[in-house]
Amino acid sequence: MLLVYTHKITPRLNYVFKHIFTRILHISVDFTTKVEEFVAHEGLKLSYTKQALGNEMFIKCNDLLFNQGIDFVDITVSKWDEVPCFFFTSNNSIIPYDIFAASFYLISRYEEYLPHVKDEFERYSAEESLAFQHNFLDKPIIDIWAYKLRDILIEKHPHSLSIFENNNRNFQLISTIDVDIAYCYKHKGLLRSIGGIVNDLLKLNIADVWLRFLVIFKLKKDPFDTYSRLLYLQKKFQVPTIFFFLLGEYTTYDKNIPSRNSNYKLLIKNVADYAKVGIHPSYFSMHNDEKIKKEKNKLEQIVNFPIQKSRQHYLRFSLPETYQNLVDLEITEDYSMGYANHFGFRAGTCTPFYFYDLDFEIQTPLKIFPFAVMDGTLKDYLNYTPKKSYDTILKLAKEVQQVDGNFITLFHNESVSGKGRWRGWNKVYENMLKELA
Repeated sequence: MLLVYTHKITPRLNYVFKHIFTRILHISVDFTTKVEEFVAHEGLKLSYTKQALGNEMFIKCNDLLFNQGIDFVDITVSKWDEVPCFFFTSNNSIIPYDIFAASFYLISRYEEYLPHVKDEFERYSAEESLAFQHNFLDKPIIDIWAYKLRDILIEKHPHSLSIFENNNRNFQLISTIDVDIAYCYKHKGLLRSIGGIVNDLLKLNIADVWLRFLVIFKLKKDPFDTYSRLLYLQKKFQVPTIFFFLLGEYTTYDKNIPSRNSNYKLLIKNVADYAKVGIHPSYFSMHNDEKIKKEKNKLEQIVNFPIQKSRQHYLRFSLPETYQNLVDLEITEDYSMGYANHFGFRAGTCTPFYFYDLDFEIQTPLKIFPFAVMDGTLKDYLNYTPKKSYDTILKLAKEVQQVDGNFITLFHNESVSGKGRWRGWNKVYENMLKELA
């Protein structure tokens, strides 16, 4: 166990220390404000305050973990040992910056509470973030900091080596699949099918018209019907796979087949027999807990078990409101933490963490699973080829492997088909599993 002396124990301090030491480094941590208790402790210990008590391991604190509410924070990013960092401190600290305040700033998404320019879908964009502006978005920087701190603790206290060696964690690949449109042509209903045919004819997409007829008359498999393949790959490579199903009403942004469709219900039931499933709250649910509740109830009625996993459609969420709604609806896991327009680690970590509500200054029961990369980001936003996309995925995975973290990817049932505009992407997905599983 690590004992930490500090002049004041706050919810923020407790939260971020637990993330770094308990969740990343897998060692227990306790706190004290009593000097005599700290001095008497014979095990691993660290002081985190304004001034060192003596010759102990010491990190000078920034005020962020002892404040409440949201204020503008002046940040200067520089490098220490080739690693970007901020909140620099005095020279007598064992590291020259406040790793805990910096980690809290990133993981709490503090910057998303500050004034910023939203994108066309009302989302916080990557360009607004500190990580993007200072070129460390592609690194799980908090995990990197934690591992460097671990090495320093071991160097200064070699007897603590056994504590860390006995608590190693392992790299894990987690595949997540968003089902925005279950089928390309099947089960759309007469009006939508006619509208699709007319639209294709106006665009002179004769091949698509022909393919639609072949699929509708069961002479060819629907291009988006990739579920058996995805489940086969999950079993073959033993990669945990989670499917998020969209069950919202039809809108400009929600174009799945109706949730009342018996074929769609059967599909969801079949997938849920072999993989984990979650709700994919619709586009307009970002500020509407009633929509999420209604859609969650629909999915629960289909699968006959409680739904605890969620990912927002279009990755539209607003802090803290959307996450507060998920907490109220007893969703315990969210997978929305990532950017649509850029790959990387939005919260600075590849380790699942609990949502810290800055409005109420509490850690909530909602566990956030940050994803690192999405297929649509690479293809549609960055215009990467399948080859460049695959190389980018492996490069991100290597960063996560170096800190033994969770590498979570976001693909869609349509992208892994390798058909149409997704030509070549089936190999990207399968080769990724083969390489990283």
